[in-house]
Amino acid sequence: MTAHVVNGAVNGSNNSDAAGLALEDLPKSNVFTSNLPSDPEFKTPSDSYKAPREDLGPRMVKGALFTFVRPEETSDPELLGISPAALRDIGIRSGEENTSDFKSLVAGNKILWDPSTEKGIYPWAQCYGGYQFGSWAGQLGDGRAISLFESINPRTKTRYEIQLKGAGKTPYSRFADGKAVLRSSIREFIVSEALNALRIPSTRALALTLAPNSRVRRERIEPGAIVARFAQSWLRIGTFDILRVRGDRKLIRTLATYVAENVYQGWTSLPSILLEPASSTSSSTLHPSRNVPPEKTEGESPGEENRFARLYREIARRNAVTVAYWQAYGFTNGVLNTDNTSLLGLSLDFGPFAFLDNFDPSYTPNHDDHALRYSYRNQPSIIWWNLVRLGESLGELIGAGATVDDEQLINKGVAEEFAPELVKRAETIIERVGEEYKAVFLAEYTRLMRKRFGLTSEDPKDFDELFSDALDMMEALELDFNHFFRRLGDVTVSDLGTDDQRKKMAGKFFHAEGVTGLGNNEEKARRKIASWLGKWRTRVLEDWGEDGDEKREMEMKKANPKFIPRSWVLDELIQRVENGGERKVIDQVMEMALNPFNDEWNTGDRQQEERFCGDVPRQNRQMMCSCSS
Repeated sequence: MTAHVVNGAVNGSNNSDAAGLALEDLPKSNVFTSNLPSDPEFKTPSDSYKAPREDLGPRMVKGALFTFVRPEETSDPELLGISPAALRDIGIRSGEENTSDFKSLVAGNKILWDPSTEKGIYPWAQCYGGYQFGSWAGQLGDGRAISLFESINPRTKTRYEIQLKGAGKTPYSRFADGKAVLRSSIREFIVSEALNALRIPSTRALALTLAPNSRVRRERIEPGAIVARFAQSWLRIGTFDILRVRGDRKLIRTLATYVAENVYQGWTSLPSILLEPASSTSSSTLHPSRNVPPEKTEGESPGEENRFARLYREIARRNAVTVAYWQAYGFTNGVLNTDNTSLLGLSLDFGPFAFLDNFDPSYTPNHDDHALRYSYRNQPSIIWWNLVRLGESLGELIGAGATVDDEQLINKGVAEEFAPELVKRAETIIERVGEEYKAVFLAEYTRLMRKRFGLTSEDPKDFDELFSDALDMMEALELDFNHFFRRLGDVTVSDLGTDDQRKKMAGKFFHAEGVTGLGNNEEKARRKIASWLGKWRTRVLEDWGEDGDEKREMEMKKANPKFIPRSWVLDELIQRVENGGERKVIDQVMEMALNPFNDEWNTGDRQQEERFCGDVPRQNRQMMCSCSS
C-alpha cells in the first residue's frame, strides 16, 4: 500500500539535503499493470512490442483498464527545463537531468523493458470515458499520455506514476495525433509545479522536452513537445464512468478495490460513518475516526455504510478540499469533465486553465464554454455533479450494504426483490455524502480565507460580514483578486485609524490606470474600500492587538503569493520560447513558480520579476483560450 497522499514536498517530507539517487537506482514498480486487466488485443508487453507501432492506434478497448503501448520516438529532442522540486520529491539526485539516460527517458526514447529477456516495466496507456460539458462522450482514455513506470522515493516511500504527455498515438487517441504542442506543454509544465507550491493538491511536472522535428496541426501548425509528469495516481472518475456505461459490474468492483488498497492506504484508512449530520463546524465531520475493519458495516437502515461507501466518501472529501483551494486562490480549471476529475482529488489535466485577475465569479478561461458551465463560481457544484456520476457507478456496491460480499450479488447481480432496498440505500448515502462534501468544502474554504485575511480566531460573522463583503467589493470595483490579499498584508492598523487614513490607503488596491468598473468613480471606490478596511481593522486588533502587525504581515505573506503564473505571463513565456528562441526564461519563471511567497528571487532579472508580479496589463486581463493543445 502507498503512503498517505502528499502534495509534494510542500505538505510532505521535505529534507532538501537528501542527495537522491541516479535514475537507474531509483526503486520502480508496475503495481497498476500487475493488478488490473490489460487490453485483450495486446495481453502482454511482448504482444505489444512485437506489433507494428501503427497497429497500436485508435480503436475501442473493452474489458480492460489499460493497453501496453510504447512511446513514439522523438528525433533530436531538446530538454527545455526541469523542476528541481520534482526531482527532489521523486527522489532523483540533482544533476541527473544532464545525463543522456534522463534526457532519453523524458523524450520517450528509452523504456525500462528489455526485449531480449522480456524483463522490466513496459509502458501503458489508461482506458476511461467521461461526461464532457454534461454529455456522455464515450471512450476517451490516454490519447497522448503514456505511463513509463512507477517510482518509489526511498526516503518518503511515496509512489508516483511517471507519465509522458505528447508521446504518440494510443488506442485512445480517437481522431487525434497523439501529440502535444509546445504552447500547452509550457503551460502545464509551469502550472503543475505552481499549484503544488501553493499547497493545492495537483499532479506534477518533472521535465519539458521540445520535439523540434514534430510539426503539430491545431488551429495552426505548431511545434510539438513532451511533458514528463507524475502523480500518485492518474485514475479519474471517468475510469468508473466507462465501466458503468458498459455494464462491467465485476471490473467496477475490481477497480474500487484497487483504489482502496493501492491508491489510498488501504480500507482501514477510510473515514468511519458520521454519527451526526455533517457540519462545517463539527470536529467529527472534519476529523472523522478511521480504522474501520473492511468487513464491517456501520449505521442503520436505510443508510448503512460498507467499505465501498467509505471509499466514496473519502474521494468526495478529497475533492472538496481541492475545490476549496481553487476557490480560495482563484484557480479556474476551465474544463471540469468527469475524465478530468481525480479519484485522489488532484488538480488534473490542464487545458484552458487560468488564475483570476480581476475578481469575477462568472469568469471562465475556456472560450468554448459559452454557458459558463465551468466558470469559477460553478466549480464546487460541478465537482459535486461529477461525484454524483461516481456515486452512480458505485451504486450497486454502496447500496448493497452488508450483503456486498454475498456470492449471489457478486456472481449474478442484484436480485429483483432486493433492488428497491439497494437503490434506496444508495440514494440515501449519495445524498448524505453531498452534505458532507459541502461541509468539508465550506470548512476548508473558510480556513484558507481566514489565513489569507490574516485572522487567527474563528468568528461566525466573518464569512458574511468580512469575506463576502470583500469579494462583493472586489467584483464591483474590478480589483485584482490575488493582489488584494498580498497588498492587504502590508497595511498596518496604524494606517487605518481614521476614515481619511482608510480612504487614502484604498488607493493601494487600484489598478495602475485607476478606478475601473461600471458606474464607479474614485471617491465612491475609496469610500467603499475604506468602509471595509474599518471592519477588517477591528478584527485584526481582536486577533493581534495594537503591536501585532509585524507578525501578522509575516503570516499573511505565507498565505498570499506574490507570484502566480497568470495567463499573460504564460503567454509571454510561450512567445519568447517559441518565436524568440529563448530558454533561460523558462527556468526563471519556474523558479518563481516554485517559490510563490518570496519577495524576490534569484533569477538574475529583478525588473522582470517585478513586472511579472505587477499590475496585469489591462488588455491582458481575464484572457481566454481553447481546449486545443
